[in-house]
Amino acid sequence: MLNSLADGKAHVTHFCAGADCLSTIRCMRAMGARITRVTHAADTIDIQGIGQNGFREPDNVMNAGNSGTTTRLLSGLLSGQPFLSIITGDSSLRSRPMGRVIKPLRLMGADIEGRAGGMFAPLVIKGGSLNGIEYSLPEPSAQVKSALILAGLFANGETSIIEPAPTRDHTERMLLRMGAPIRRQGSRVTISKPSRHLQSLNVDVPGDVSAAAYWLVAGAIHPDARVTVRGCGINPTRTGIIDILKAMGARILVTSEKESGGEPIGDITVESSQLRGVDLEGDIIVRAIDEVPILAVAACFAAGTTRIRSAGELRVKETDRIAQTTRELGRMGARIEELPDGMIIERVPYLEGSNVDSHGDHRLAMSLAVAGLVARGNTTIKDAEAASVSYPGFWDDLAKATK
Repeated sequence: MLNSLADGKAHVTHFCAGADCLSTIRCMRAMGARITRVTHAADTIDIQGIGQNGFREPDNVMNAGNSGTTTRLLSGLLSGQPFLSIITGDSSLRSRPMGRVIKPLRLMGADIEGRAGGMFAPLVIKGGSLNGIEYSLPEPSAQVKSALILAGLFANGETSIIEPAPTRDHTERMLLRMGAPIRRQGSRVTISKPSRHLQSLNVDVPGDVSAAAYWLVAGAIHPDARVTVRGCGINPTRTGIIDILKAMGARILVTSEKESGGEPIGDITVESSQLRGVDLEGDIIVRAIDEVPILAVAACFAAGTTRIRSAGELRVKETDRIAQTTRELGRMGARIEELPDGMIIERVPYLEGSNVDSHGDHRLAMSLAVAGLVARGNTTIKDAEAASVSYPGFWDDLAKATK
């Protein structure tokens, strides 16, 4: 998205061809973005920037698939465009709340309508003149923050977003390197319309710590394992999983730290560990919200009791991850209790292989795979292909790791 807004050509390596990323490319191309796959390198794309005023009205409805990130960020971008656009997605996406991004965009002057009272996709956006606002996020959300930042690139005056807790800051880091007038002061992020073209930025995408989390937990709970994930992003707004595993007693070490494209990266090594239960809530959950299902798997093998709270956001992800994680791990013999905003997990001697269901949720599919890896007997996961949403090579990597 950002390099399409820029001036010049960008080369992006280590591009993950997951379904969500491909949905983003498809939507951007529908607006005239020039994004091409490099034929001799499957994980590389080139982006020829067309500038902030180079987009055109799509000639059809744009389909964001299962990607809430695509939908919410595009809502911000499209609010500043002088044309009509419609975004839809699969049944899961159409059930996810969009009011949290629609409300502040309307305050900026955007004309957005949605289904079922205006708060669900499909979204109809009539872009136009925007004005900057000061907006306090009612709950931490990097997606809403980024949507308002993108809208702020087209708005008159300054747009300031105040966060109740720090969320992932990849958008801000990249825009700063591209020359955008963006700054952070404490919990406040402020953006204004650039006075000159954004400059394209070559990016070597770091390994995704959310994808790495499955290997980190697998290494910690397996009785005989040593796993190293190389070149992984260790942005401090994303490393809650590492801090939590350390607090649980995991033998985990980060080495070879350096910076790539404005993002800190490193190699993460974990070994078989004796874990202990912990109480998790507040800001640390914000930094590990996507990793809660796999943390629940780790907690099944942690001495004592693990209590997870402040995770109510999981109720409105691709599925209700609190309910479904509780239900599916329970089928494998986990001692797990559902809370309104989390769960309580007590250690069990072992998990039992079972027939389980991902409910079409990529993170639940991979979490159940790790549980099945250490369970007694065979585990069969329904809708296992859901992993391709964010990690298309997961099953191949798992097969290699277990040979």
